[in-house]
Amino acid sequence: MKRVYNFSAGPSMLPLPVLEKAQQELPNYNDSGMSVMEMSHRSGLFTDIITQAEQLLRDLMNIPDNYKVIFMQGGASQQFAMVPMNLLTKSGKADFVNTGSWSKKAIKEAEKFGQVRVIASSEDENFTYIPKIDRSMIDPEADYVHITTNNTIEGTTFRDIPDTGDVPLVVDMSSNILSEQMDISKFGLIYAGAQKNIGPAGLTVVIIREDLIGQATETCPTMLDYKTHSESGSLHNTPPTFSIYMAKLVFEWLKELGGLKGMEEINQEKARILYEYIDESDFYLSPVKEDSRSIMNIPFVIPDRDLDGLFVRQAQARGLETLKGHRSVGGMRASIYNAMPLEGVQELINFMKEFRSEHK
Repeated sequence: MKRVYNFSAGPSMLPLPVLEKAQQELPNYNDSGMSVMEMSHRSGLFTDIITQAEQLLRDLMNIPDNYKVIFMQGGASQQFAMVPMNLLTKSGKADFVNTGSWSKKAIKEAEKFGQVRVIASSEDENFTYIPKIDRSMIDPEADYVHITTNNTIEGTTFRDIPDTGDVPLVVDMSSNILSEQMDISKFGLIYAGAQKNIGPAGLTVVIIREDLIGQATETCPTMLDYKTHSESGSLHNTPPTFSIYMAKLVFEWLKELGGLKGMEEINQEKARILYEYIDESDFYLSPVKEDSRSIMNIPFVIPDRDLDGLFVRQAQARGLETLKGHRSVGGMRASIYNAMPLEGVQELINFMKEFRSEHK
């Protein structure tokens, strides 16, 4: 069986044991005579799946009891609108931190619903660092503060979660959810597209503090009101059943690895060896400030040489897929999400060494 190391920023690779279990259960789930894709979302079998998925996620992330977990659709891009439609309803003011392409999209969408203030930005240095945030910068009347915890395109991440006091902190955690241990009580609302660390595309996870539910205006569409999904247990309409099932398998895989503590240790080691090689080489360069580097998305460039295309083609021939950097950054980008094994990163480094020796 041919398998490559897929460094795509998303959809990303899934753990092989998860794929194999899904393959085994695909035509006949739990002796039901049908696939998960065929069964009713109201059935007892699927109720067990979604209930177990939520409990596993709660256990993995240590989610407090006063937070609701919602499984829905639309991706993080839909959340850019849902968040202000539900939360930007008291003062009509929100504070944002602009750290890259996805932050800019969230800001643009929120501006349609209220007064948006950018309290900090790293655009002055092409988003190569995370700006410092302290409580004095935050409007105490703001309905929420929004950050993107990990910037997929730019390769930066918040090492320290800002203290926003009594103002709820809303975070787009799409590209680093489940990659490390976090104190969920620091956040008012977390949203994340599934296609990086959770499962296949099509599922979006929202973790929301209960006191933030029910604030939507009367004109908010039913399907864009968090209360709708919270009260129905994510079953107001047909949810992405197969994606939820796959997420449950991923959660089980994570639990067997030792939970987020074990996963974080593996992720830190993967990032450490790749950054270490980039930094010690005289051929590759990381454009990201060291104290802001992501452990999930690692961009690197070959300065002053037009070798990017050749690098990507030769890497692909070696089974190292989707290493081309985003057009706004250039160079290469290795997304090393949870499912990327340490061996895959080692193979990438071996190729980088060979490529350097041929072209330095």
